Amino acid sequence: MHKLLITASTFPRWNGDTEPRFILDYAKAMMNYYDVTVLAPAAPGTIEEEVIEGVHVVRFHYFPVHRWETLCYPGAIVPRLKEKKIRLFLVPFFLISLKRFLKKFSLQFDLVHAHWLIPQGIIQAKIKDVPYLVTGHGGDVTSLNNIFFRNIKAKCMNHAIVTVGVSSYICDKMKEINPCINPKMISMGCDLAKFSPEKRDDNYFNHDKKNILFVGRLAEKKGVTYLIDAMDEVDAMLYIVGEGPLEKELKEQAKRHNKKIVFVGSKSHDELPTIYASSDLFVSPSIVAKNGDQEGLPVSIMEAMASGVPVICGLSGGTKDIVNDGINGFILDVRDVKLLAQRINQVIYDDAMAMSMKEHALKTVKEYSYKKIAEKYSRLIEEAQG
Repeated sequence: MHKLLITASTFPRWNGDTEPRFILDYAKAMMNYYDVTVLAPAAPGTIEEEVIEGVHVVRFHYFPVHRWETLCYPGAIVPRLKEKKIRLFLVPFFLISLKRFLKKFSLQFDLVHAHWLIPQGIIQAKIKDVPYLVTGHGGDVTSLNNIFFRNIKAKCMNHAIVTVGVSSYICDKMKEINPCINPKMISMGCDLAKFSPEKRDDNYFNHDKKNILFVGRLAEKKGVTYLIDAMDEVDAMLYIVGEGPLEKELKEQAKRHNKKIVFVGSKSHDELPTIYASSDLFVSPSIVAKNGDQEGLPVSIMEAMASGVPVICGLSGGTKDIVNDGINGFILDVRDVKLLAQRINQVIYDDAMAMSMKEHALKTVKEYSYKKIAEKYSRLIEEAQG
């Protein structure tokens, strides 16, 4: 069996971690086709080498004082830099360490799958001895696009045997950066065995009101500020799951709502299925951030659909690839807060509409199982390698 190395900077630090786990789920699915290892950055409290849910995981250190390895977690690199500018000091150490580690380590593998153009993709492009494919996820493609970064992104995609974008929008943006490539669209997926309507607990929220849910990082591109504003005209409870740089600001904004908005912090992947399924509506109010950053195709939308929950989404990024307006959910410019409130009220007070959207969403999300995502990737790799 051929050996595949998956590189990523977002990955669970340990079993039960609240960090996004879509790369772990992808790696598990790819084990049907390859001998898989994941390479991720170290963080305080992590183990250098271990097996998580059957996946061999290796973590590289990038700073002599290991407790200072705080560039990547919790969250993602760019938000971590915005939160504390001092972390810019860690960036060169991170890039140099990743390159040094990969130069030796990747020689043990037949193929490397670099997730994110920056930093994994651009570093992998400098290592000529192992073929690689690269996947663009969102902000790595849509932001940091001055001449310098566009050039190194273009070179990264030029040298890859395959380039992939997680949405049609991201594919278009990749092609803008490098018109010579023909990126394929393969989204991340959803664990359909874990997320399902059967996980619903009617007593989970312990009150009589309808329950609206947001799950995600509290960052500008997530658009949570517009969802909070929309709650002025909605008689329901809003539960916000997640943490991030805007948490303090959003909590301050929510104070006027007299306790109908609850920030519950991060939740583990084992807790989320019940939270999703017990909700009456999921809202992903994505926008384009001021720096151009926007969504690829949020996994949270798939998880909500798989849980049998109607969805309302912003127009940002790849949401159009999965949400068919008025059929399996609503999609709109969430900056129109009145329209957002109107759509929320439509769904939570029209049981027939909500049921119809739920049924269509459950059909839609079947195409996003990790089994199907892995099949697509393995087929694409086979074709690229001849």
